[in-house]
Amino acid sequence: MTMMLVLPVVLPLLAAALCILTGSSRAAQRTIGLTTLAVLVPISIVILVHVDDHGVLVVQSGDWPAPMGITIVADRLSAIMLVTAEVVLLAVLVYAIGQPGAERNHVGFQSIYMILAAGVAASFLTGDLFTLFVAIEMMLTASYVLLTLGGRLAQVRAGMTYVVISLIASVLFLVALALTYAATGTVNMADLADRIAVLPAGLRAALAGLLLVVFGIKAAIAPLYFWLPDSYPTAPSAVTAIFAGLLTKVGIYAIIRTQTVLFPPDTRIGTILLVAAGATMLIGVLGAIAQEDVRRIFSFYIVSQIGYIIMGLGLFTVAGLAGAVFAIVHHIVVKTTLFLVGGLVEHTGGSSRLSRLGGMAAATPSLAVLFLLPALSLAGIPPFSGFAAKFGLFDATAESHQWTILAVAVIVSLLTLFSIFKVWIAVFWRPREAPGAIPVRRAPALMVVPTAVLAVLTLAIGLGAGPLYRLSDRAAADLVDPAQYRDAVLGEAAP
Repeated sequence: MTMMLVLPVVLPLLAAALCILTGSSRAAQRTIGLTTLAVLVPISIVILVHVDDHGVLVVQSGDWPAPMGITIVADRLSAIMLVTAEVVLLAVLVYAIGQPGAERNHVGFQSIYMILAAGVAASFLTGDLFTLFVAIEMMLTASYVLLTLGGRLAQVRAGMTYVVISLIASVLFLVALALTYAATGTVNMADLADRIAVLPAGLRAALAGLLLVVFGIKAAIAPLYFWLPDSYPTAPSAVTAIFAGLLTKVGIYAIIRTQTVLFPPDTRIGTILLVAAGATMLIGVLGAIAQEDVRRIFSFYIVSQIGYIIMGLGLFTVAGLAGAVFAIVHHIVVKTTLFLVGGLVEHTGGSSRLSRLGGMAAATPSLAVLFLLPALSLAGIPPFSGFAAKFGLFDATAESHQWTILAVAVIVSLLTLFSIFKVWIAVFWRPREAPGAIPVRRAPALMVVPTAVLAVLTLAIGLGAGPLYRLSDRAAADLVDPAQYRDAVLGEAAP
């Protein structure tokens, strides 16, 4: 069973190599990519079931004991993230194959996409900070290429902003690694948990704050979000969808992992997180309301909804973390679906500008339904997954008597609903009377089917929220008391 844990990283890398070797055959590349991800979905589910039933699963690379070697480790949180990531990666790849101009025109798309998939999986499964850095860099390197596919000037300009900000975050990450190793003599997260606890409080807070800034940039938390709304809307919609769904969540995962496993609860860090969460929610939703382009609206939704997850973490309670874990799953599925719908709107309507769209509810009623399912979930309308996520977070916030951030969260939910109605009226309900409007075109089935599957999935998550929320609660309990994680990784070396 333990060897299965390395497959989500190894198989995509092997697939990337095979795609390069079969570069002259687009059909072979597609078969390799789809087969790899289709195999990894059940493998990740098996890992999740095993971890939930039997506890933390660990592989020590090269049989070097921790903290000397590279540790691959899966607990409930990382296994939940892995399952969600593999499902979304598969759906978006199918969409990309069906979308004109994305995967079809670029021979290296499949190999780069496989490297991205390996980097995402490695980020969730690594047990030490240096391997986390390598995994994130592998993921970001692939994202640089995907973001600038097509070579249009706007894409390259937006891609440069993304690259520069990512490189700054990477340099800060290296500085944090150096300082952490100098202070503790290790970068293994399980080992760090004990060594950081005996450091002076000021040094501990400085390390926690530095890592929070590093991963906050990658997660697009206010005030570090500014790169995202300009970078994402210019890429192909399939690429933007996977960025929106997964890349920022790697940053969120890293924040949750480091702030809970490495550092004891700190009211100062908790206060900073809650303030950042409120600012992130407000800036994101107000930015969405101000936009007139579907893609830019959806990009600001990413920022806004990340604030809810950070709010759950900032509470540092089991209930808050359970809500955050459930919200991550909801957010990955819903945001990916919304960006896929945005791509369908642009393909069928010929534009992503609200002023050039309209009447699509009558022309393409199925697309209107595909928009409403994730959009209403994003706003937290029952019975969709967003309702369960926000209800859990609101309840946890009320239990902690954090009334100010709770009021902000409720107001942002109402503003999100207002923004969704704005998009609905402009794109689907208003008559199509704009000058120069382009006639509606039919979307390929390979674009519609994965979008529909993910849209139905967000409804299924909402209707079956009980089991998933209980799993999230167990994952949160592990995060609050990471002793099982430390003991499983360190084994006999555990103190």
